[in-house]
Amino acid sequence: MSPAKKNSHSALEAISLAQQIAFGPILFQAVWSLRESGLLAALDRAPHGLSVAEAAVQTSMSHYAVSVLFDMAVSGQILAREEDRVVLTAVGHYLLHDAMTRINMDFTQHVCYQAMGALLPSLQQGKPLGLRVFGDWPTLYPGLSQLPEEARRSWFAFDHFYSDRAFAAALPHILDLHPRHLYDVGGNTGKWAMTCATADPALRVTILDLPPQLALAMTAIQAAGLTNRVDGHAIDLLTDASLPGEADLWWMSQFLDCFSEEQILSLLRRVRHSMKPGARLAILELFHDRQPYAAAEFSLNATSLYFTCLANGNSRFYHSAVFIGLLQQAGFVIEQEFDQIGRGHTLLIASPGL
Repeated sequence: MSPAKKNSHSALEAISLAQQIAFGPILFQAVWSLRESGLLAALDRAPHGLSVAEAAVQTSMSHYAVSVLFDMAVSGQILAREEDRVVLTAVGHYLLHDAMTRINMDFTQHVCYQAMGALLPSLQQGKPLGLRVFGDWPTLYPGLSQLPEEARRSWFAFDHFYSDRAFAAALPHILDLHPRHLYDVGGNTGKWAMTCATADPALRVTILDLPPQLALAMTAIQAAGLTNRVDGHAIDLLTDASLPGEADLWWMSQFLDCFSEEQILSLLRRVRHSMKPGARLAILELFHDRQPYAAAEFSLNATSLYFTCLANGNSRFYHSAVFIGLLQQAGFVIEQEFDQIGRGHTLLIASPGL
């Protein structure tokens, strides 16, 4: 074996890990079935574990169904055997109880699972070919409101889980800049716009987004009674010839990761050209190289392949050096950087250079 191929695994460990990868989709569906059938919950209620027969009675599953799921889960270290019974491992406990894990599994099952079969052609063609399982859209974003209910619910739960804590942590840094008019670029559901408007009654917010997405956001804003200070500007930020330029702060939260490097550079240059004197740009992003835990880096790199196969075909979560390099190429100077905002976000405050 060449030095480049060496690592800390023995040959036996390496081939064992290779089999886990080869059958990984089957293990995922087994765990999904354990969770959704109530088997994980039944084991959680049984401190001394359950036999196959007991679990079958408690969940109305057949003896056969329980036995094959239990065998797979023991092999996958989700369950452990204690004589004729099985018990939850720590992994099984977190699969059942950890909110992040539950939301990630729902997102994978309802949004990504079928589509990922088209990953290789999506990579080869630079198009989100997996999106065809849901509809005939060029990217996912115009079709978000038309996704099947389970997929739509899981997509928004995934999006909000990571953004909500980051919004709360980023808000004081944004208020310290004392903006009077903020552009929420790619405002999604309008949650950030409403957060800002609620926190500062003197702040006006304008959401810049695609018409279908903007309509969803404005419905929520109307329900919140904030239409007097939060409005919308329908725009395709990639193709529309000009951008508005009245705001003193442009906000982009997990927006630029929806585009390729070339598109990001073009968009940033257009934003810089449209900014009025004294305006700033605030970017809230996830960078895989700035995560404190390997699991977080793994999750971001997996989510990048969701962008490839489903969202748009050409974007990803970027390395911070690549992203900051694009900002500098576009003529921006970074004034402040804040890492570990919420669940691993980075907040960048930038201004146009001379």
